[in-house]
Amino acid sequence: MRQRHRAEVSSPLTQNSDLSDSEQTEKSHNSDYSFSPRKVFAFCLAFRVVNALLVQTYFNPDEHWQALEVAHRIAFGYGHLTWEWKKGIRSYSHPLLFALLYKVLAFLGLDIPWFMIKAPRLFQSLFSAVGDLYLYKLSVLLFGNRVAKWALFSQLTNWFMFFCTTRTLSNSMETVLTLVSLYYWPCLQSSPKKLTSMSRKFGLAIAALACAIRPTSAIIWLYIGLLELFLTQERLKFIFLDVAPIGVLVLGLTWVFDRLMYGSWILVPHNFLKFNFLSSGGDYYGTHKWHWYFSQGFIVMLFSFLPFSIAGIMQSKQWKLSGLIAWVLGLYSLLGHKEFRFVLPVLPIALMFSGYSLAAISIRNSPNGKRKESSSVSGKWPPKLRLPVLFLLATNIPMALYMNLIHQRGSEDVMNHLSKEVLYGKVKSILFLMPCHATPYYSTLHRDIPMRFLDCSPSEDKGVIDESDRFMMDPVGFASEYAKNWSIPSHIVLFESEEKLLKDFLETHSYREEKRFFHAHFKVDRDLQASVAMYALTGQ
Repeated sequence: MRQRHRAEVSSPLTQNSDLSDSEQTEKSHNSDYSFSPRKVFAFCLAFRVVNALLVQTYFNPDEHWQALEVAHRIAFGYGHLTWEWKKGIRSYSHPLLFALLYKVLAFLGLDIPWFMIKAPRLFQSLFSAVGDLYLYKLSVLLFGNRVAKWALFSQLTNWFMFFCTTRTLSNSMETVLTLVSLYYWPCLQSSPKKLTSMSRKFGLAIAALACAIRPTSAIIWLYIGLLELFLTQERLKFIFLDVAPIGVLVLGLTWVFDRLMYGSWILVPHNFLKFNFLSSGGDYYGTHKWHWYFSQGFIVMLFSFLPFSIAGIMQSKQWKLSGLIAWVLGLYSLLGHKEFRFVLPVLPIALMFSGYSLAAISIRNSPNGKRKESSSVSGKWPPKLRLPVLFLLATNIPMALYMNLIHQRGSEDVMNHLSKEVLYGKVKSILFLMPCHATPYYSTLHRDIPMRFLDCSPSEDKGVIDESDRFMMDPVGFASEYAKNWSIPSHIVLFESEEKLLKDFLETHSYREEKRFFHAHFKVDRDLQASVAMYALTGQ
């Protein structure tokens, strides 16, 4: 079994024991220009800090509503809890990190608009850099320094990682924990004996923490756990001395912590899996065809790295890790509700394979058939490598900048503006006449004033249309009916598509346009929401 494992990962870039003298010299020279983990982390941290500052757009409501909004409520005593927190299907483990950050900002007197907006993503950049570091370390362990460098290049230049990894989504943290944990699992490595006895235990603890933060992470660790169980010679020890005590300890501590936060005993993983898997509750928010991840979702995430990732999988013959990608995409395909971020944890693995194929291109063949050091060492890339690198940069950098700086930025800009206006007493209350959770909320505004958005909580009665959908079906009728019993807000925020229909309503109720923010050039899931308009009550 061990021999079969070693043969499986053997490849031109990973063979060690059977190298010729010239290849041994090359390997030694490779190690001379390898980077220390400290330098890699410092570089990645600086890169991710810049990355975080460039993120100025709105991607997914969970970034704010399931993390920062909850953290703000913990830290400052006010903030909206969505229906998920009332049903007990979310753990407080993830929001607590940002609650501590908010407490530090408040203690230092830095809970002002700029820091409240930027600090959470800057904080997340620290964890993202750890994920980058461990992708590099895992690549070194499996394939060597050359592949590790190109894997890191792929990770840092991929548009979707740049778009998503510094956002405060639980999926971003899950991805980091996944990369850290994978590094410590013996079953994935060609020389498991090099690992200490504590290595697997540490990997298990990190995996359990990932499951505590996001229960669907169990999909990944079921695969890894079964693989380890199959390959290890100490199966009973693995089950009873590693998995059982560590799993019970980590998840038990999380259970106790959630008990303190919820005020009652809530088994979050059970409630989460029951809603999303057993009852298909996620389908309420939309469904896709079963093949969406394979035909669209994961392909869009990989983008121009796709052919390089496929080539790397075939060349490396690292079937266990490539099997993990297929396993995750396959199981998530069984769910009706699909999102890009659900499969984010396996994107770095696919990018590592891209790094493998790029490293293979960097090795030139001499006339006598012996491998030679890439001319990139002397500062010049061979033409075969230069073209792919320029292609990847030319396709991913514009995409990353557009998605982070331009597409759907109105939702962020309007709340950033309101957070400054409220300091001067210009904003008394806000009504959001737009689809639910379309903007950040108290975590950005950071003032306890009345705000109202349209609810979209799932109804236990089938066929009942939620408030948000009723508004989208008939904006004028809904607004007119709502205004009969409202407490008149000082400001109304809405998308341009609904604003056109509500012009007369707004004028009748003495509202005038105060500011407009660009939002998007093309529609995403509804009509084109080109801009976000902010209306103020006249005479204030």
